[in-house]
Amino acid sequence: MRTCLECETKLVGREDKKFCNDSCRNSYNNKINKDSNNLMRNTNNQLRKNYRILCLLNEDGKTKILTSKLLQQGFDFQLFTSIYQTKSGTTYYFVYDQGYMNIDHEYCLLVIRK
Repeated sequence: MRTCLECETKLVGREDKKFCNDSCRNSYNNKINKDSNNLMRNTNNQLRKNYRILCLLNEDGKTKILTSKLLQQGFDFQLFTSIYQTKSGTTYYFVYDQGYMNIDHEYCLLVIRK
């Protein structure tokens, strides 16, 4: 007998059915995919915040901005998802497809990876 993976109710219908309804499917997947500890949750929240800040401040796809403006918004320069180094040695830091390059201590160049 097949049962729902969330509430263990008997399943009726398709052979490959795993849940009795959408609510059980959502509950089960939310439990499986939740952040397992505070460090993960806080890091993921800050990455999302960094991404939102970069999107907000880089409407044109390439923007020179004061580093202090990023910091005022709550941007954390220690958290990013990838690094890209050009052949000339320039380093870009990316939060998913939104990136930045330190020009000097005062300015950053915001870019979008295409």
